[in-house]
Amino acid sequence: MKTMNRRSAIALGLTTAAVTPLFTLAASAKIKKYGPKEGKEIAPGVRMVEVGTGNADIPAYKSIAIVDVVFQPGAHAPQSVMDNDMVCTITSGAFTIKKADKEFKLKVGDMYTCAKGKTDESTNTSKEVGVHRIAVLIPA
Repeated sequence: MKTMNRRSAIALGLTTAAVTPLFTLAASAKIKKYGPKEGKEIAPGVRMVEVGTGNADIPAYKSIAIVDVVFQPGAHAPQSVMDNDMVCTITSGAFTIKKADKEFKLKVGDMYTCAKGKTDESTNTSKEVGVHRIAVLIPA
């Protein structure tokens, strides 16, 4: 594992501090139930719904886009390379996430991150519609 320098640690801390309130507010608000045709299909049974955007006060990023990725029960988003850094939280369902070097399981309320240029693969392992709420950090 690579060591983290002080500048990276501060940037990660600032990013986490700035993004965490977005998920706290999202978790406290009633999560919208999406219909099977809302948003744009990105894989069979997987749709992306744009929630909103805003400016970022984090020097490395100019804005943040919030999207919900909606998975039908058992749906799978195949491995893809991340275009941006992202912070993800599970607002419904249960998931198995595969990255290049690890695999882990998540449930409602769990969070994880994706780094630009890294791969990610997700499967809804629950019997309900699953949703990833994602803060996409758009570089300055």
